[in-house]
Amino acid sequence: MERTIISFDYAIKNILRNKANFDILNGFLTELLEKPVTVQEVLESEGNPTTIDGKVNRLDLKAKIDDGELAVFEIQFFDQIDFLGKILFNVCKAVVEQISSGGSFDIKKVYSINIAYFGMGAQKEYMFVANLNEFKGIHSNEVIPFSQNLDPRGAPKHIHPEYFLIVPKKFNEKVKDKFGNVVSDVFKEKIAKKFDEWVYVLKNSVVKSEFTAAGIQAAGEKLNILKMTPEERAAYESEKQSMMTQKSQLYTAELKGRIEGKAEGETIGLQKGEAIGLQKGETIGLLKGETIGLQKGEAIGLQKEKKEAVIRGYNKGHSIETIADLTELTNEQILKILKENGTV
Repeated sequence: MERTIISFDYAIKNILRNKANFDILNGFLTELLEKPVTVQEVLESEGNPTTIDGKVNRLDLKAKIDDGELAVFEIQFFDQIDFLGKILFNVCKAVVEQISSGGSFDIKKVYSINIAYFGMGAQKEYMFVANLNEFKGIHSNEVIPFSQNLDPRGAPKHIHPEYFLIVPKKFNEKVKDKFGNVVSDVFKEKIAKKFDEWVYVLKNSVVKSEFTAAGIQAAGEKLNILKMTPEERAAYESEKQSMMTQKSQLYTAELKGRIEGKAEGETIGLQKGEAIGLQKGETIGLLKGETIGLQKGEAIGLQKEKKEAVIRGYNKGHSIETIADLTELTNEQILKILKENGTV
């Protein structure tokens, strides 16, 4: 038996902030961190103004867990060239916000949980971890732990942030050979880790009845699409449709850019190729001219379509951050385009 649930990103932003649903977050974090975790409260980050209308850049979720430690969630659907920079910014902000003016540097560890629904350059792996637990001598093996405890009676605690990067699309419960034949099922053979069940849910929005990971059956029960009210279902479907529209607009802009770029490239390539061909031979000229022209034309066409996509997106009320996600441009580049167009 399988239960289809709402997507985890929607749950994070709209449902899991409710204390009654903390058991789902508790289970997710317990399996990820491989230790019992209890969410104390969901916090709001002040964020930084990043758009013209003063909207703030907020984390998808920031939660205080045991001993005052923090878990910050960031979910990204579209390829973003500065995604890792955004991860670092969110973690640094979570650290800085812990310190009050004139207070001591009582830093609680931050766990950065990042779910990327694009490739991130991963080839086979779907779970990545990064941390810094110690300083190591360059002339010896002497080690100084990256930890502290303001109470000298207690044991030192690691305070450097720990990063988790999850790429659900790379997870596959069915292992196949080079001929495409299924040779292994990681769940049936009991070789999957507990958190792999959560990765399956992140990828498919489905909870299997045989899953036993902490919190996962609670997710299947509380996030079940069939149990949503008509109003809740309408709001969920509306957000899904908006996401599909944004993805379609980006794909359309890229496709049009390639088509126009190719056409313009062929024209430039032929013209330049003929000129070079008169000097160095028609054969060499045409080949070199077409190559240069196609490359230059595609670049010009794609740039033109991205400018148009920026202006259309802004006129439709999209934030600078959303437009940046869709076009892979920086905030500064987007603002420059809007100013040159007279939009702002």
